[in-house]
Amino acid sequence: METLVVVDENDQVIGYESREKCHEGSGIRHRAFVVFIFNSKNELLIAKRSEFKKLWPNYWDLSCASHVYPNEDYKSAAERRLPQELGFKCNLKYLFKFVYQAPYKDVGSENEVCAVLIGKYDGEVKPNPKEVAEWKFINLKELEEEITNEDRYTPWFRIAFEKLKKYNLENLLETLP
Repeated sequence: METLVVVDENDQVIGYESREKCHEGSGIRHRAFVVFIFNSKNELLIAKRSEFKKLWPNYWDLSCASHVYPNEDYKSAAERRLPQELGFKCNLKYLFKFVYQAPYKDVGSENEVCAVLIGKYDGEVKPNPKEVAEWKFINLKELEEEITNEDRYTPWFRIAFEKLKKYNLENLLETLP
């Protein structure tokens, strides 16, 4: 059983709860993160969630997305999860966080304080098939068109992507190792 960190609207820890309980009904607010991984061409690695996912199966997601466990911070949680989902490690930089709640059909909801991290990677990608159905690198203009015209992207992907646009991405990517 996975234990998640339950927080208030100010991201203060108020308890711990099972992953299942956190996603029931309208959800219990908990800590999560998403990771944007770019290659040297400034293309974004996106991953389609596997069919085994309870919430948003077969939807396109960011490079990596998951939850923070007790005794982890956002960055260490992302560093733990990235190799589990995509089979590689890279340096990550914390950017910002946002709060959202999104229901998925009558199955459950996400209710998260979600941190956004960014990294750069050009090596081999070896996704875990239980987590990732497929993946690809996509340029941001193509992604902008797709995300506007398709509803096969997770809600947190859309929110994080909109917020990331406020950054000077080229300059930001140059600061990454």
